[in-house]
Amino acid sequence: MNVESSLSAHAARRIRQRGIAPALVERVLAYGREAFDHHGGMVVCVDRATRESLRRRGAAGRDIDRLGGVYVVVADGAIVTVGHRYRRLRRR
Repeated sequence: MNVESSLSAHAARRIRQRGIAPALVERVLAYGREAFDHHGGMVVCVDRATRESLRRRGAAGRDIDRLGGVYVVVADGAIVTVGHRYRRLRRR
């Protein structure tokens, strides 16, 4: 998924405000796990097990840690918003 073409105006604004690189968003979408957000969209984030798997494959540690702190919300094929996780993602 090309990040720039699939961003909503809100998501583009949040990426700039929160200092999240578009390349980081692409990695979260590539490696992250999806969870239904109960509002019609999907929350994509990289969980601890996936980060450990990436470390075993030889990915750089600092980049992996950054992946763990970012979430992406996708709905109707577009990125709705992006943010930093500061709390545990609740699974219902």
